[in-house]
Amino acid sequence: MNPVARQLRIVDEILHKRDAQDALFGRQDDLPNGTDVGSFKPIADAHRMECEAAFAAGVGTFRHVFLEEVFEAMAESDPVKLRAELLQAVAVGVKWLEAIDKQQEEKA
Repeated sequence: MNPVARQLRIVDEILHKRDAQDALFGRQDDLPNGTDVGSFKPIADAHRMECEAAFAAGVGTFRHVFLEEVFEAMAESDPVKLRAELLQAVAVGVKWLEAIDKQQEEKA
């Protein structure tokens, strides 16, 4: 499968999952963000250092990158910056899904 088709399939799956979440839990647009610089900054810093060290040692993984991005988002309280960090985390998640799908296709 070509990369664009793979991405479109993943985005379609994500949209279906979102619809299912809304059907199950309602829209939930009014939930607070729950992010906090004070609580999550040390965790974000630790994941960033772990990610940098893993890649410097040649053993970096999608887990390293994804968790770094997720905890950077959790440490952000400004809505504009939070949105940018969440977008980064989601983009890494999509890339990870692409890699999993590509690996499965190559095994088939």
